[in-house]
Amino acid sequence: MGRQEESVVRVELLSYTGDPEAVVVAAIRQCYSSIGARELKKKTDKETQRRLLAQIMASGHTSTLEHASFTFVIEGISRTAEIHLVRHRIASYSIQSGRYVKRGKTKYTIPPEIIKNKIVLKKYKNYLKKCQEFYNELLELGFKAEDARMVQPQSVQIKAVVTMNARALRHFFELRCCQRAQWEIREMANKMLLEVKKVAPIIFEKAGASCLSQKICWEGDLSCGLYKSLRGRLGKRG
Repeated sequence: MGRQEESVVRVELLSYTGDPEAVVVAAIRQCYSSIGARELKKKTDKETQRRLLAQIMASGHTSTLEHASFTFVIEGISRTAEIHLVRHRIASYSIQSGRYVKRGKTKYTIPPEIIKNKIVLKKYKNYLKKCQEFYNELLELGFKAEDARMVQPQSVQIKAVVTMNARALRHFFELRCCQRAQWEIREMANKMLLEVKKVAPIIFEKAGASCLSQKICWEGDLSCGLYKSLRGRLGKRG
């Protein structure tokens, strides 16, 4: 029988471009230099790196950020969150297959709001239990996993490997670190942001929801209100 648990999204930075900020700066300088990028990378000091990275991000000319890529192991997200994730097209995904991997001992995600309601929580767990029992029964009867999986709900948890370049990641964070994002992918995005800040602190220094990174909110009447409070505080300081 599957296990039901509160969502605990797990994120690990599996691999990334070595010295990502130096690589990006070498690409920036290559556009204006007759010297090769290998030599430019060696000759650029940390202060110049910071200045050039700040310059391209402020100008919006961020194509050179695409030369740095980051690969994550993602676990503990539901199929619902996966659907939100793969909407980001400038990325590479390798997702655990429900067609080939039998999910006889899979885990299910329970939304925090349901956990707060003991009566609904009990019904939720009973429903998941019945779904999983029927799934296992289908496998025992000889049905293929690709057919048996049809009875599993969207809360079934999956594992994935995700690769994005730095430019795509910054855009991803603007949308998915936002309070309006689905709660699972928001949790995942915030954990991914913490990971990349460790290895590329300048590139991702101001990354996050658009109200923080661009000082703008695209949600209109659906805004959570954070942008207005930030703008109010900035106005008072001015």
